[in-house]
Amino acid sequence: MPEICVAKDADKGRQVLRSAWAAIALLMIAASTSGQEATSEWQAEVRRYAEIKDWAAAMRIVDREISRYPADTDVRAWRARILVWSDRLPEAEGEYLAILKVSQRDPDTWMGLASVYLRQNRVREALAALDKAQALDPSRADVHAARGRALRVAGEVREARLEFHKALTLDATSSEAKDGLKSVRSEPKHELRFGQENDAFNFASANHYGWMSLSSTWSPSWSTSVSGGAYRRGGADAGKFVVSITGRSRKLGALNVGGAAGSDSAIIPGREAFFDLDRSWKAGEDNWMRAVEFTYGQHWYWYRSARILTLNGSTEVYFPREWTLSLSVSGVRNAFSGTGVEWRPSGLTRLGFPLVTWTEKRLGGNVFFGTGTEDYARVDQIGTFASQTYGGGLRFNLTSRQDMTGYASYQKRTQNRTDTGFGFSYGFHF
Repeated sequence: MPEICVAKDADKGRQVLRSAWAAIALLMIAASTSGQEATSEWQAEVRRYAEIKDWAAAMRIVDREISRYPADTDVRAWRARILVWSDRLPEAEGEYLAILKVSQRDPDTWMGLASVYLRQNRVREALAALDKAQALDPSRADVHAARGRALRVAGEVREARLEFHKALTLDATSSEAKDGLKSVRSEPKHELRFGQENDAFNFASANHYGWMSLSSTWSPSWSTSVSGGAYRRGGADAGKFVVSITGRSRKLGALNVGGAAGSDSAIIPGREAFFDLDRSWKAGEDNWMRAVEFTYGQHWYWYRSARILTLNGSTEVYFPREWTLSLSVSGVRNAFSGTGVEWRPSGLTRLGFPLVTWTEKRLGGNVFFGTGTEDYARVDQIGTFASQTYGGGLRFNLTSRQDMTGYASYQKRTQNRTDTGFGFSYGFHF
């Protein structure tokens, strides 16, 4: 009997022990689930505030979590992301570097640091950070896609294309890789464009001008342009042929040199020569002014009875979201047979802006105003001061390789004369 009692007591003890362990396990699962729910709740809050760009509220939540878990690098990574989203890039860089001092084994941290470098236009440092991420996990498609984007910014198109292909091999559904491949397709080297322009006067019959041009980029350093046009003015016909060549240097900018000749019929120049110097600077994608471009040029026109020299200077500023503003001034030297030399000034300002975008299709517009504007390539405007010119235009990109442009203008000249101009062109890139 005693032995039977001992056995029963042992069984009861084992049952109690099993029940205790089960209770502990349930408590641990409940605690873990509660922690996960709490974690997902504050992250969801951060995302909600990020969607409405309330960065201060998002940062308060993250700082609260950091005060509770100061050693949690995942929470610190969230803080770095918010700093990036709110364009506080130097602080974001410092946050990522602080995380890397604790641990360098997380590819996401290196990718986050690379995104900061890339937005600051520090491409080489971004690539070095992405190399670290790729070494830690070479099977991640998003790492290869990110590296492809950095290589594309660096101008290494072939290497960028390979990275996007690797990303698609690892993840056939990656939209980043698909969009990346589209962005690094072989750029067209040639543009064939056709155009037609018209001027309706209140003092003479209308004038018409039709033209065709072919521009070719043979290398990053050299490009050429050839064009031909036909004029119909006051019952007379004329035509000319224009050719130019452009050399580019990253340090010195671009130099364009060219000339023109043709059958003038005493209504257009018989010969022309010109050159333009172009220099631009990039300020970075995150600046309110992304780039600025300066151009200076001289153009000589030889008519049968006059010689014209124009000195042209212009500045174009590029803003975010494809907004542009350009200012141009010209000084013109007229020299007629049997008369003295005379200088005339003129100026033009133009504002460009986007209108609508549908995937590859884009519609943009511009408005412009000129004062003292003359067209020295046409004999009826030589020495004729045009007091004011108002106008605007549209550019419609049908695809990445086709576009159409159109414009209209109203010019009020001296002696109550007016010129209403309009025209269009079609360009094909191949």
